Amino acid sequence: MEGAIQLNIVQFSLVYLLLIIVVAIMKKSNIKKTKLLIVSSIRMSVQLTLAGLILTYILNNPNPVFTLAYLLVMLVFSIYYVLSKNKDINNRFKMTIAMSLLLTCSFMIIFFVMVIVGIDIFNPQYSIPLAGMIIGNSMTGITLAIKVFKENISSEKVKIESLLNLGASPDKILMPYVNNSLETALLPTINSMVGMGIVFLPGMMTGQILSGTLPLTSIMYQVAIMIAICASVCLAIFFSLYFGYKTLYNKRNQITYS
Repeated sequence: MEGAIQLNIVQFSLVYLLLIIVVAIMKKSNIKKTKLLIVSSIRMSVQLTLAGLILTYILNNPNPVFTLAYLLVMLVFSIYYVLSKNKDINNRFKMTIAMSLLLTCSFMIIFFVMVIVGIDIFNPQYSIPLAGMIIGNSMTGITLAIKVFKENISSEKVKIESLLNLGASPDKILMPYVNNSLETALLPTINSMVGMGIVFLPGMMTGQILSGTLPLTSIMYQVAIMIAICASVCLAIFFSLYFGYKTLYNKRNQITYS
């Protein structure tokens, strides 16, 4: 099998013409997000270009310090992103989310690279792209879970207060919201696993096939990483919500909602 065909700058630039179609549809549908789309596209292109340049240097000059620094930047950014979307929650809840994301992703990356793949954790060729998938999906999962959790308890304040007045404990009141948020945030990952291989070929598998890797090898890697992603998303959300919701009430069973 041959490796991926190299794209020249002209071929690559043509893909941006597709954005014109998206902008036209958004304009026709009165969706006032065209500026956001353009800014996001430019930002994505710049960020990926910079990441590509940095990764090229790291891969050509493999050094544990460079690999560790890149992984830490990814983790720090993911934590910052989640917390920036949830500025209204208390500091203990924020710390719980940060530690859940940090510890869960770190464990999953180390386990996958060293146990499943069986190589050094500081090998940038494997650890960085695999970490990107694990951290990125966990970040998205936690963001969605916290959003759903906050919206649910906020919209049902009257019900929650009534249950408190009737003597129900905050644990029994809030735990169903935790479970519902976990289920909702897991659905995108589960749905992608259901359609994988039939409806679409996932990114990692496609990339490996384009690079010349045998399809069966690509399948094994894809199945393994999807299970690892599912586990990482589930654990990160569970720990964030299970320990986080306990910060919402005090010893007198008063719920603060933030």
